Amino acid sequence: LGMSTEAAAEKTFAKLPASVNAGVVTGPALKDLLSAAKEKGFAIPGVNIVGTNSINSCMEAAAKYGGPIMVTFSKGGGQFIAGKSLSNDADSASIAGTIAGAKHVHEVAKLYGVPVVLHTDHCQKAWLPWIDGLLAASEEHFAATGEPLFSSHMLDLSEEPLEENIGICKDYMEKFAKVNILLEFELGVTGGEEDGVDNTDVDSSRLYTQPEEVWYAYEELSKVENAMFTCAASFGNVHGVYAPGNVDLQPVILHNSQKYIKEKLGCDEDKPMFFVFHGGSGSSVDDIRYAIKAGVVKMNIDTDTQWAFWDGIREYEAKHHDYLQAQIGNPESDIKPNKKFYDPRMSLRAGEERMCDRLCQAAEDLLCTNVLN
Repeated sequence: LGMSTEAAAEKTFAKLPASVNAGVVTGPALKDLLSAAKEKGFAIPGVNIVGTNSINSCMEAAAKYGGPIMVTFSKGGGQFIAGKSLSNDADSASIAGTIAGAKHVHEVAKLYGVPVVLHTDHCQKAWLPWIDGLLAASEEHFAATGEPLFSSHMLDLSEEPLEENIGICKDYMEKFAKVNILLEFELGVTGGEEDGVDNTDVDSSRLYTQPEEVWYAYEELSKVENAMFTCAASFGNVHGVYAPGNVDLQPVILHNSQKYIKEKLGCDEDKPMFFVFHGGSGSSVDDIRYAIKAGVVKMNIDTDTQWAFWDGIREYEAKHHDYLQAQIGNPESDIKPNKKFYDPRMSLRAGEERMCDRLCQAAEDLLCTNVLN
């Protein structure tokens, strides 16, 4: 009783708190991990996945770059894992697929020897039943193991008025806190389009959050006992990759928000809020690292990793094109079989490898390499 999480755990990684071990990280250990990221000045790649191939690429990359990884399920990604032929009435396929993917991570994450955060991405108001289903699974898992199935969930209620957004978030924060789940919430709007969330025509003024809004959210959510939360405050972020000059990021908004909250709290902590960076694909390294200095502990990546996975498959097809035109017959012989070339594992592995490479590059940008030992 009274022992800190860090003191009670066997130290696994020399550079991280003792509470943070290989495998899925939840609860106080997750807070310790994010606190270490903020203190040491690195951010964790948060990667949208669509199946075990992309999940495994994430963990393979983390093992290579020597840092944590956040495996992120979208509602559409969960549905894809369950099977696109299934009915998704009452979000049944999205719920089942997301849970199945999470269980896969729980089974294999420790084998990769890295900390893995299990997260879900944008959940609009109309999609809350999806989160309800996942929360029920975490409650069951918590009752059996003392840990939730998922590390964290994001509620994206930024289309609603601020008071309603934070009011609903606070209701869910109370539920999450009982099973040690972290809440990620959004203020302002991330532009562009991603996995069913289309903000391509949003008024540009909504792309920039004000410090007063961040403080309001911080103050309200802090009223919940055992609350753990991160804030996706928009500072011009846009999903996707665009030509230079089309996106105007202003990470100074995060710095100003931290200063505002510090003044309101009258505390010594320079960065009281944990921020996350949405729409990270295509961002400049300068903008990324300036945002990290403002307390960003995670950056979302999707578009760039999608392209990398496809590019690996494309290169594989180009390299072996003449061996992929028929089951039998290639430049070596009219009767030689081509099974070892068209085996789906070959092209999918090529996609995994390229995605892994891209994530190692992202980890360098995020200063997340060699942060374990």
